[in-house]
Amino acid sequence: MSDDTPGVVAPRRSPVRRLVRAGFLLVALGFGGWAIASQWDAVVAGFARLDPPMLVASLGAVVAALLGAMLTWRTLLADLGSPLPFRPAAKVFFVGQLGKYIPGAVWPMIAQMEMGRDLGVPRSRSAAAFFLMMPVQLASGLLVTLGTLGWNRYGWLLLFIPVLLVLLEPKVINGVIGYGLRRLKREPLERPLTRRGMLTALGWAVAGWACYGLHLYFVAPEGGLLFAIGAFALSWCLGILTFVVPAGAGVREVAMVAVLAPVLDRGSAIAVALASRVVIVIGDLICAGLAGIAARRDSV
Repeated sequence: MSDDTPGVVAPRRSPVRRLVRAGFLLVALGFGGWAIASQWDAVVAGFARLDPPMLVASLGAVVAALLGAMLTWRTLLADLGSPLPFRPAAKVFFVGQLGKYIPGAVWPMIAQMEMGRDLGVPRSRSAAAFFLMMPVQLASGLLVTLGTLGWNRYGWLLLFIPVLLVLLEPKVINGVIGYGLRRLKREPLERPLTRRGMLTALGWAVAGWACYGLHLYFVAPEGGLLFAIGAFALSWCLGILTFVVPAGAGVREVAMVAVLAPVLDRGSAIAVALASRVVIVIGDLICAGLAGIAARRDSV
């Protein structure tokens, strides 16, 4: 048991599991690097328009936004019955999130399930928390978009709100999760999701959107902070809906260019979108790297 994780027992892992985990990290890091290298010329042009202090500030805002996402996931997991101390939760979430750069939508979930199992979290509970992240991020992102970009232009987003609100109702969620577990012939969740847990998770998600918007504002301040928050939330939500694309690659950038059209010319908007993508990839790698160092130190 590590010094900073009271009550959490980390069983010994077999050499095969350690090898598989190392392979996952290498593949995920490779795809993350490819996301930068494949657009290198455009990346260089995009970064040329940025001031170094603004780039550092943008990266700091991304790290804060990623922390908000981790706390959203940690809140959901705790409400389902598996509270994790901060550092172990960060290790599972940030390292697992590297899987989003591998084609296919299941790799982050598989990684979180396996690492969570080392900390005593049932796989079904890890899977439930992972899938709950999507409606939480979509609902909060669409609400942030409506509140910052205006109802006139983006009022059509209201069509999705009732569906998302139903999906966020704990009674509905618990019923869906229970049905899925029965179909898979797995044990039901010992502890259902509560309304308080859901509202807390939504609060962390909104804080994450604010930090993501701040990140975009540092590289494209022309439209103001509120505009940047809404522009990023909308483009990210559209990226989330493309399950087969690694980390929404390409879709989010196209959406961001369109949303930025009122305040930037097309060339500048493309440069901003690419710079935003690279800063986020770097933020993911930094968070996962720090989590990996902590995991090596604590043998988690």
